[in-house]
Amino acid sequence: MRYEVEISESAEKFLKKVPKKDRLRILEKIDILVDDPMPSGSIKLHGQKTPLYRIRSGDYRVVYSIKKDVLIILVVELGHRREVYR
Repeated sequence: MRYEVEISESAEKFLKKVPKKDRLRILEKIDILVDDPMPSGSIKLHGQKTPLYRIRSGDYRVVYSIKKDVLIILVVELGHRREVYR
């Protein structure tokens, strides 16, 4: 089963600010989620009402939720590792 990926407005805005090399690396990581929403290295975040997961892409983090019933991955937040969890 392939999932559809949706990216929030704030994540889209962040992507536009990131250097091209890093942007391509982040988009490659997001593309992996289409076939495997829980790739190796993904971690479930605690303390959230909606279950959120994160994957690493260099110094950046991709925070996303999985809607299994409709096969959608929603990228909620993108950010530098120092800032994304604040």
